[in-house]
Formats: sequence, C-alpha cells, structure tokens
Amino acid sequence: MLSVTSWREAPARIRSRANLNIRRAVGLSQDPPPRCDDPAIAYFPVDGVARLVHGDLSSMMVGGLASIFIQMLHPLAMAGVAQHSRYQHDPLGRLLQTANFIGATTYGSAPTAYASIERVLSVHQSVRGVADDGRDYYANDPHLLAWVHAAETSMFLSGYQRYGKHKLSQHDVETYVGEMAHLARDLGIEQPPTTLDELNAALEEFRPELRLSPDGVTARDFVIDGFLEKPLQRIVYRLLIVSSLDLLTPWSLQMLGIPRRPAWQRALVRSSTRLLCVVLRAFVPPAEPVTLK
Repeated sequence: MLSVTSWREAPARIRSRANLNIRRAVGLSQDPPPRCDDPAIAYFPVDGVARLVHGDLSSMMVGGLASIFIQMLHPLAMAGVAQHSRYQHDPLGRLLQTANFIGATTYGSAPTAYASIERVLSVHQSVRGVADDGRDYYANDPHLLAWVHAAETSMFLSGYQRYGKHKLSQHDVETYVGEMAHLARDLGIEQPPTTLDELNAALEEFRPELRLSPDGVTARDFVIDGFLEKPLQRIVYRLLIVSSLDLLTPWSLQMLGIPRRPAWQRALVRSSTRLLCVVLRAFVPPAEPVTLK
C-alpha cells in the first residue's frame, strides 16, 4: 500500500518521467552541458536574451524546424549536409549535436563555448565537395556560415516571438541579434548582422542564391514525413512541422514547393501550438536567465 508521502511525491515523479521522455523524443538523450552563471566567465550574458530564447524548448522546436527548412534552400549548404551527414540514419543524433552546441555556447563558460566552437570548425574542415551544379563548397566558408547563422537566428527569434513564454520588447529583439553576432564572429563570419534590420537584409541578399536542389527535396520530404514511431509523438511532431512552416515567408514556402495554408487554418495551427507549448512547459520548464542585481 502506498504511503501518504508516496502519493504526494507522485506528481513530481510523473513530471520527471515526462520531462525525460519529451527530451529523449527530440534527441536530448544526454544531460545538458554545465551551466555557467558567473558573469565574469560566461560566454553569453547570464541575464541576456539568448538565454531566454534558447531556454524555451517548446518554441525552440518550432523555430529550429523552421530554420532547417530555410537552410534547405541553399544548394551548397544542402550538398554538404547530403554528402557528409547521416541525418537520415541518425536524425536524433544530429539533433543532439546541434542541441549540445547551442547549450554550450548559450549557457557555458567562455572556455566551454570556445572548445565547442573549435570542435564544430574542426569537423567542418573535411566537409567539402562539389554540389549538383558543379560548384565547390566548403562548410567553413564564411559566406555559407553566414547563411546558416542568419537562418537560425531569424527562425529561433521568430519561434520565440510567436510561441515563447515572455513577450519580447524591441530592445530585447535587437539585443538577441547582437548577442548572436558575437557567436557568429567567433565562427569566422565577417560582419554578421547586429540589428534586426541587418538580419532581414542579410536574408534578402541570399535570395538570388537560393533554390530547392534534389538534395533539398530529399531533406524536405524526410523532415516532413518524420521519423518518430509512437502515435502521440507523430501527432505532436506533425503539429510542430505545420507551425514551423507557418513561420516561413510566402517566397520561401514557394521555393520549398509547399502551399501556404488559408488564414483560418493558420489561426487554428497557432492556437493549437500555443496550447501545446503550455503543456510542454509544464513538464520541461524553460531555463530562465539570471537576474543580476
């Protein structure tokens, strides 16, 4: 017979088990990197906006998927993924690598962040080849890195603005772009955008280079079809996919070959996703930034 104490502890055990299952379902099978809250040695400001945005798993899943769709539109970046990545065989492993990098740079000390950056650049050294149009590509090319950075920064921010726990002020938005520029420079990106206007302009400047290559079609279909097997996971994943596509601009959807949904469907998707985010936060609370006195 269960004791009174056991009954009282049951909700906490349920939340803990759900937290673990949710994190595993999105590839977070390891403990997050050590968090550094010492402003003297932290890589990102401990009271900064990046910690607020990146700490909200639910909105980051939406923004992260949206950034993946956007990145598919650059044929050189997509060629590197297709020829040097095992994303179709180990999608959760790739998600874990990305999550660890974001965690190390967002919440780690400066030495931890720099070590993670060096690992990424080291791996990129061998990611080079020839795309389907005959052009050479190199993953550490500052121009390609700038594309990935702009896509991720824009979509992480858009995902949080629409589904995040807190409302961001215009100052918060500009601060976030500026904080991400610090990371971009350390990755070797020349003159990264430091304001929202510059970020939007950077994305526009890439448009003449974009198209959906055959590698992009394969990646698009793989991500949309999903790789989760349990029925509830597939339902949640489908909602996240639809809400991530809803973040994209009409021109990027057209390039991806995905029709834009009617206004009433977009409204239904947004309300459903907001409810899902509330539920997910109950089991995976956001990692809030430190408040400095």
